[in-house]
Amino acid sequence: MLCNLCPRQCNALRTDTQGCGVCCMPNTPVLSRAALHFWEEPAISGTNGSGTVFFSGCSLHCVFCQNSDISYNNKGKAITINQLSDIFRKLENDGAHNINLVTPTHFANSIIKALDIYKPSIPIVYNSAGYESIETLKLLKDYVDIYLMDFKYIDSKKSTMYSKASDYPQICKAALLEVYSQQSKCEFNKENIMQKGVIVRHLLMPSATRDAIEIFDWVRTNLPNAYFSIMSQYIPLHKAKDMPVINRKITSREYNKVIDYIANSEFENCYIQERSSADENYIPNFDFTGIKPD
Repeated sequence: MLCNLCPRQCNALRTDTQGCGVCCMPNTPVLSRAALHFWEEPAISGTNGSGTVFFSGCSLHCVFCQNSDISYNNKGKAITINQLSDIFRKLENDGAHNINLVTPTHFANSIIKALDIYKPSIPIVYNSAGYESIETLKLLKDYVDIYLMDFKYIDSKKSTMYSKASDYPQICKAALLEVYSQQSKCEFNKENIMQKGVIVRHLLMPSATRDAIEIFDWVRTNLPNAYFSIMSQYIPLHKAKDMPVINRKITSREYNKVIDYIANSEFENCYIQERSSADENYIPNFDFTGIKPD
């Protein structure tokens, strides 16, 4: 197929066995890990864990990516759509609170086909960098229960410098408005595990407190029923360790400035990540756990 699933609109020829374009992935799924994961927001991980499915490849390519082995280096194993469906079923049987699709955009068509084969009775989470086309999101409307979406940049200069995506701010805003129209009301079960809704994540970066505050204000104004998750796990990995400004962790002053602003806003739908989360030990091991050998 000629692929335009993401806003890059690269019209790449992707076959079942060969990939090209920005994501460098074929049509059929390529995975690096499928297992219970306990380091998401409390309403996603709960006590049993989130059934995370890590897809290889990426269309955004942030210079600071913590998962560069799979997003840049494309580490992963190709599987069939039937095998992907079986993975969903196994994670559900293992007690996962949800099926958490991580970096799924370029495999949206395959995901839909797998869910047509078997749709778990637990929520489907679309865990995305926020760089999404409206057309692709509309395809997912009847399949996704929870959108766990990044809002990385509100400054196009930074999105250009760090992700080569000058249009990221407007694309992300439009994408968030679309998913909010699909899931505008957050619902939780008796264990306080989210069943439907939108969570908007923002990764606090060095020298970017104003950006974080502006993003928070946009979310609470435009998506009043959504949850906002401020993340402090930034580590200068991949190319970022050699880049000025972002070659360090955030400071306690930067962290406290943003957290104090959020706390004083009286917006209650928030998750706040502790600074101790900026630790490489929290990065998953992409060792093909949960993926059937060829």
